[in-house]
Amino acid sequence: MDTTHPREMCKDLADARAVSSKLQGAALRRPFEAVIFDLDGVLVDTAEYHYQAWKKIADELGVPFDRQKNERLRGVPRMRSLEIIVEDMASKPPDLEALAEKKNHLYVEMIQRLTPADLLPGVRPLLAALKRGRIRMAVGSSSKNARTVLDRLGIAALFEAIVDGYGFQRAKPAPDIFLNAAHLLKVAPACCVVIEDAASGIEAAKAAGMFAVGIAREHPLPGADWTVRTISEVPVSLWGLPPDHMEKMEP
Repeated sequence: MDTTHPREMCKDLADARAVSSKLQGAALRRPFEAVIFDLDGVLVDTAEYHYQAWKKIADELGVPFDRQKNERLRGVPRMRSLEIIVEDMASKPPDLEALAEKKNHLYVEMIQRLTPADLLPGVRPLLAALKRGRIRMAVGSSSKNARTVLDRLGIAALFEAIVDGYGFQRAKPAPDIFLNAAHLLKVAPACCVVIEDAASGIEAAKAAGMFAVGIAREHPLPGADWTVRTISEVPVSLWGLPPDHMEKMEP
């Protein structure tokens, strides 16, 4: 019988192959103790609101901005996003901070429309399963509006820690956001799973020494330890919960 302590297992599970082999013989063991969710694109899709707000700013400036360029803004803080939008302008606007604030006002107005029905498919049963399994949960997002979004979705109370755009010095791909979340959860980084949908987030998770699950809907996410197409495919066995744990939960 395998008597390895869960914290020791966390240190041993460096990749998805190790997770799989460990869990086959210990279905109810918790190789990981916590999960840190990105917000946009993982729990809810506010990407369209971001795009519409940035599009209005770009149109006012008279610079081209399409969905392809918008992909470069995924997981990127507000000021850096604006810098990307104006990067091809011969003369940069002098009031970048005011423009970034204007974009935020547009976005905040839009997210007031959010309701619990806007949770992405599969999020609610996964959160319920992890909560029932006593897995510690946090959100790690670059957005300064993360708490507002979580409140609108009705799930803020499920998380023991929320690290938003005010809770770090260096943005993703630096590991600060996720390390801060692990610290607040009082869980070692090696015992945390990060669920992300952006390349910068995967890089940040790996830099933090965490296990990275990538939601790769359209584009590959190099560096992810485990890749799924939707959050519904995230296996609860990563936290030592039985495979039928999700099936027992109410939708």
